[in-house]
Amino acid sequence: MNATLFKKEIKSNWLLLVIFLVVLSVYGSMITMMFNPEMGDSLKMMADSMPDLFAAFGMADVGQTLLEFVSGYLYGMLYVAFPGVFIIILSNRLVSRYVDNGSMAYLLAVPQKRWKIMLTQCVFMLTCLVVMVVYVTCLILAFSEALFPGEMETGAFLRINVGLLGILVFFGGTCFCASCCSNETKTSSAVSTTVVVYSILLQMISQVGDKFEKVKYATPITLFDIDGLAAGDGKAWIMCGILYLAGILLMGIGIIRFSKRDLPL
Repeated sequence: MNATLFKKEIKSNWLLLVIFLVVLSVYGSMITMMFNPEMGDSLKMMADSMPDLFAAFGMADVGQTLLEFVSGYLYGMLYVAFPGVFIIILSNRLVSRYVDNGSMAYLLAVPQKRWKIMLTQCVFMLTCLVVMVVYVTCLILAFSEALFPGEMETGAFLRINVGLLGILVFFGGTCFCASCCSNETKTSSAVSTTVVVYSILLQMISQVGDKFEKVKYATPITLFDIDGLAAGDGKAWIMCGILYLAGILLMGIGIIRFSKRDLPL
């Protein structure tokens, strides 16, 4: 790994990470503060008035506990979609943008092999994803303990966040691989955006009524089983492991592909 390049990426992308952390903080703090078991009937009435809309965003039944409320409103959609946008932007900044603007020639001029340079970029992306998930986990746990002491089921909540990191690693691997295989930013952006948006849209469609339920098998987000992870279900852990494995495998494919292909430098 190239430590100098890693530090350079920190300087170039810290603001992007902070912006998304702020956005996640706003939603996380607001949703946590909104928890009120006495409002259950009011929220149910709202969901009944717009069932398809609430179902599409995974909010049709947010339960009665703090864990169910937070996981339903945040982890069903928001905490997947916003980090997904971050991954699209970051993956293109780390590889294809350097190729597109000609800066990759300077990176490859250093006496290190291509795969080590790409490994550095890959590790940087994974570091950002871990920081993001650890941050939102600590944030919500802190707000929960401050506002509703003892209400949050910490163990189950931590398991959900392990699953969240899994789906983000999968998206990261997909977008990073696309960036490694592209000469232009617009191409890698198009592929990355298609994968992330396609996955989210299919997940939303699969939750709107029983007739669309089978659509869930066409999106990787189905492997992020929130309820199963909260309950510690073995099948949920297997699906979570598949996400991690697939994401890391795609990153590896991207590194190998970049190392062997001809670049327009």
